Amino acid sequence: MNVGLLQCDDLAPHVARVHGNYPALYAGLLQAVDPAIEFVTWRVHKGELPTDSDVVDAWLISGSKAGVYESHAWIESLLVLIRRLHAEHQTVVGICFGHQAMAQALGGRAGKSDRGWGVGVSFNTVIHHKPWMTPWQEGLDLIVSHQDQVLALPEGTEVLAESPFCPFYLLQYGPRLMSVQGHPEFSKACSADLMADKSDTLPDRRRREAMASLNAPVDDHVMARWIVNFMRDGSTSG
Repeated sequence: MNVGLLQCDDLAPHVARVHGNYPALYAGLLQAVDPAIEFVTWRVHKGELPTDSDVVDAWLISGSKAGVYESHAWIESLLVLIRRLHAEHQTVVGICFGHQAMAQALGGRAGKSDRGWGVGVSFNTVIHHKPWMTPWQEGLDLIVSHQDQVLALPEGTEVLAESPFCPFYLLQYGPRLMSVQGHPEFSKACSADLMADKSDTLPDRRRREAMASLNAPVDDHVMARWIVNFMRDGSTSG
């Protein structure tokens, strides 16, 4: 299966040197499930966009420091592309910023949450079971790093997992589009380094709570399997 990565940011150089940048992180995540998966990357935040939506079997939209509401030309181009991929029945998965961009593009709204920073491990309840959620489990605990959230849903969106902190955590938009607020590609060490970079904006109590949460197990491998299952189902149906 060929996956088109719509890369929306670069990790800070000192973080990327230790943990890898987004292309390497997503390759490691999904190739642990299926080593045959191949990636083609478009650096969307640098103005690179695909002209043909059929060049890959599925699409993955990365995280970003940017907010989907910011007035960057590349963000508007990405939102237009998401609407086109949706109209053309392409399979798309969004991660964090990608999760918010999909909601924003399809008629919902994302913005800064009044709950503040989500960092460390988030603990979520899965409230709907889909066939691609194999292996099935009732929780979905992933590393997060975000101030923004999806605040209003596009019409017809299904909420699949939630928490009091992030009510719209895992979403599905019809049979071919799915997104998650968490970062299954981030390791706990990467999360700790990202929090260290936020020392001037992250309240000390939130940082201490988040660092403590890193002692909990995470479901990155489960989410990786779910993403691959979803991409396979979408790329072979219709």
